[in-house]
Amino acid sequence: MEDKSRYEGYWKANIRLIMILLAIWAFVSYVCGILLAPMLNNITLGQIPLGFWFAQQGSMITFVILIFVYAKLMDGIDKEYDVNE
Repeated sequence: MEDKSRYEGYWKANIRLIMILLAIWAFVSYVCGILLAPMLNNITLGQIPLGFWFAQQGSMITFVILIFVYAKLMDGIDKEYDVNE
C-alpha cells in the first residue's frame, strides 16, 4: 500500500509540474503574443516590435527552454520519489 501512495504522489508531482509549465507557455504564446501584442509593439527589440517577436519567436524559444526546465525539475522529482536511474 505504501508503494501505491508513493507512485500516486510521484504522478501528482509530475502532472502539477506539467500544468505549471504549460500555463507559462500559454501565457507567453497566447497572452504576450496575441492579447498584449498591441501594447508590446510599442517596445522594440532591435527593429522588431516586441509583440511580433513574442508571437513569432518568443513562444518557440520559451517552449524549448521549458523542455530543459522540465527535464531538470523531473530529475529532482525522480530522486525525491526514488525512481531515478
